[in-house]
Amino acid sequence: MIGPVGIAIALVAGLANWTAPAAAQEMAQLRDRLESAFGSYSWGNADWSVLVLSLDAHDTLFAIAPANALAPASNVKLLTSAAALQVLGPDYRFLTYALGTGDVEHGVLLGDLVLYGTGDPGISDRFYGRRDDVFQRLIDDLVEAGVRTVSGDLVADASFFPGPLRGAGWDPRDLNEHFTAGVSALSFNENVVSFRIRAGPVGAAPLVETIPSHSALEVLNRAETVDGRARPRLAILRDDPLEPVRVEGRMERASQEVWRQMTVAVPADFAGASFRAALEARGITVAGETRTTVDADASVVKTIAAPMLGRPGPRILARHVSRPLSAYLSVINKESNNLFAELVFRTVGRVVEGAGSPEASALAVSKALASIGVDTSGIVQLDGSGLDGGNRVSAGAFVQIIQGMSESQLWPEFWASLPQAGTRRELARMYQTPAAGNLRAKTGTIEGVSALSGMVRSADGERLAFSLMVNDSPSQTRAKRVENQIGAQLAAFRRSPGEVPQIVAEAPRPASNPVASADRHRVTRGENLTAIAIRYGVSLDEILRVNPRIDANRIIAGQWIEIPQRGNGS
Repeated sequence: MIGPVGIAIALVAGLANWTAPAAAQEMAQLRDRLESAFGSYSWGNADWSVLVLSLDAHDTLFAIAPANALAPASNVKLLTSAAALQVLGPDYRFLTYALGTGDVEHGVLLGDLVLYGTGDPGISDRFYGRRDDVFQRLIDDLVEAGVRTVSGDLVADASFFPGPLRGAGWDPRDLNEHFTAGVSALSFNENVVSFRIRAGPVGAAPLVETIPSHSALEVLNRAETVDGRARPRLAILRDDPLEPVRVEGRMERASQEVWRQMTVAVPADFAGASFRAALEARGITVAGETRTTVDADASVVKTIAAPMLGRPGPRILARHVSRPLSAYLSVINKESNNLFAELVFRTVGRVVEGAGSPEASALAVSKALASIGVDTSGIVQLDGSGLDGGNRVSAGAFVQIIQGMSESQLWPEFWASLPQAGTRRELARMYQTPAAGNLRAKTGTIEGVSALSGMVRSADGERLAFSLMVNDSPSQTRAKRVENQIGAQLAAFRRSPGEVPQIVAEAPRPASNPVASADRHRVTRGENLTAIAIRYGVSLDEILRVNPRIDANRIIAGQWIEIPQRGNGS
């Protein structure tokens, strides 16, 4: 059991490997308060790793086994985010293509139509008006290219990443849940569907609907609608993500509809089926079947350079450019979105190591972290999100990440991506404490694990980087109470007069590409380009620069126009 005495022993041992701060009454009082926060609860066999380091004075304020590598849960996303900013840059964008394997003649694509993904997790209604907006934009370009019929197949090509779809160490009990969506180079609707079940006539099966409707899931509806005299009990079950979904039990005729969200089995199948439905709704017919490939050797993209070599090859008919990475990092860290984290993680591996496997991605992340001074020798990273209970990172490594990023030009983007204390829908905890609106940190929670790592400014404005992690905690609620107490204590900390270090102010946000295309406008009757430019606060020249095919003197109702967005889009 770790009580006050145990904490004190661990504290002394923890400080042995870190620079000792100047002995001051305020420092001793802070340590007493932090010790008391830990020692006020019984922790059983819990294992801690804690470090608080001043980024301005470069001294250690508090530590408990800071080199102890523990399971960090979603704090792993800090590794993924820091590496992604260094490797990809805040303005990196994912591309999704519609490719043709033949020529377009008299409205017919003579060959296959290939939907090729490079890992964009944002093809949903998160950033767009409708969940299939990206598909509609690709279809706009197909129509403009003259495609009315596809003589071959529709191929959903997810070969950019080799797999696996799910982490080997993910808890199998969670694999139906939205936060364990399959990881694929081709994703749609964040790889989840919602089941809507309504009662049918008595004696008949209930009505089962999936939203979106083209889920590519096999559903076995074995349930029955009853009149209410028997106790109704409805279950939506699946033992493995690749097995059929079973609807079983009884549903009362007068009962309200039942909703259940579930991951899709194979994301590329889902994306292909949904894209085909969108094509057909727009009047583009596909003569062949819809098929999926994850085999890089079978991908048509292998031969995309063939035309330059004088051989026939696929041509780009349409292309979609995603929101910038900076916008995606906010989703990863503020919402702790696992799919976004995994796809950014795999992308880092693909860019640095030439392969988007978890092993290659972990190696790429390790190299990026080492370049900013992080000791990666004790880090074990098995995925990009922290779902795998086998991940291992110490509090010292997390503080080194915060310190290294704070000294880089990418700090403003990294800092902006972290949840802010006392802020609804970010880190609502520590409300009405000195940490509110001040402290920013990534949370982490899986069974038996709680973590909080980030930075807070003291009452003097001093930058304090911290990482608090516990494994085998008997109570996550108890652990988070301690995290809140420590966050508030650090925000209220004030040094003795004359001992306040020189404070480093926040660096200004660097300007991003001022005309990076980030949105679209659909022309309505009577509009002109000048009026559209004024509406969005950009110049006419900027609109023409990102719309090279537009005739400045002639736009028509229904036409889509890319709108340049200033700033980084986050």
